[in-house]
Amino acid sequence: MGTGLLLLLVFVAGLQVSSGTTDLTDAAVLRSLMGEWQNTPPNWGQSDDPCGTPWIGVNCSNSRVTVLKLSTMGLKGTLSGDIGQLSELQILDLSYNKELGGQLPANIGNLKKINTLILVGCNFGGEIPEELGNLGNLSFLALNSNKFTGRIPASLGTLSHLYWLDVADNQLSGPIPISNNGAPGLDQLLHTKHFHLNKNQLSGPIPEELFSSNMAPIHVLFDGNQLTGEIPSSIGLLKSLQVLRLDRNFLNGSVPSNINNLTSITDLNLANNQLSGAMPNLTGMNDLNYVDLSNNTFDPSESPAWFSQIESLTALVIQFGGLYGQVKHNQDNVK
Repeated sequence: MGTGLLLLLVFVAGLQVSSGTTDLTDAAVLRSLMGEWQNTPPNWGQSDDPCGTPWIGVNCSNSRVTVLKLSTMGLKGTLSGDIGQLSELQILDLSYNKELGGQLPANIGNLKKINTLILVGCNFGGEIPEELGNLGNLSFLALNSNKFTGRIPASLGTLSHLYWLDVADNQLSGPIPISNNGAPGLDQLLHTKHFHLNKNQLSGPIPEELFSSNMAPIHVLFDGNQLTGEIPSSIGLLKSLQVLRLDRNFLNGSVPSNINNLTSITDLNLANNQLSGAMPNLTGMNDLNYVDLSNNTFDPSESPAWFSQIESLTALVIQFGGLYGQVKHNQDNVK
């Protein structure tokens, strides 16, 4: 506990009669945050009782702060480790405060009851703390559109309740972590529906072990990285997948023959890689709406039959795809 927070606790304790219903520690933490931030909501500090006389963006239950929603408030400053003292906090949303940044404190890992952490569109940087892996109740994690660097923490693989993982649009680097010799990895996220790792600087292959038939993701977004190697055949096990984006990487080799197992997919983008071999056979992927296979090195071939068989297809982009001949039937959406 910081010296400033300790002094605030002493001060608030002296106001116990007037402090109303709010837990003393929680009230002190909010006072500490107010002292570090500019542009806090106008009624912050007008009372010593953030729960009883509610401060904007603060929700409470049984005198404890459970929700802190301060999205798009114009907050400026950093997030101190004092936030870790809000031990009953369930939702923390500081999104779209573009001048709120600095390093995310390790003490955020003390928020053991938190289920929703949203820091989208802020200015946080440095490494994502490994301590996020301590947040066993976390179901929604959105750290996208910041300036985080370093590797994706392998500890995120311990978040067994995680539904939404979004670390897109940062400056993350290194490999995609998978479990190994007792160490955690993202392959353990069996209940995660959204894997948004796109628009970073991730490198190395997409591990074959990353995906399994025990998973049921909806979105796998790995586009805009520096990933290499072949597309793993395990991707064909994800029969619930609706959106797969692997474009703008350095992937090579043939597209796995089992990719047409993805019968729920609507959006498939493999463009701007170094994929080779035969054009992928997408027969049976009858919900496909958008396909982009542009700028690869597929073998020259006639237009495949699935071009005209998938009736849901509204956009098919295959620039520099090596195709020749005529498309069977009239397919106005072919570009």
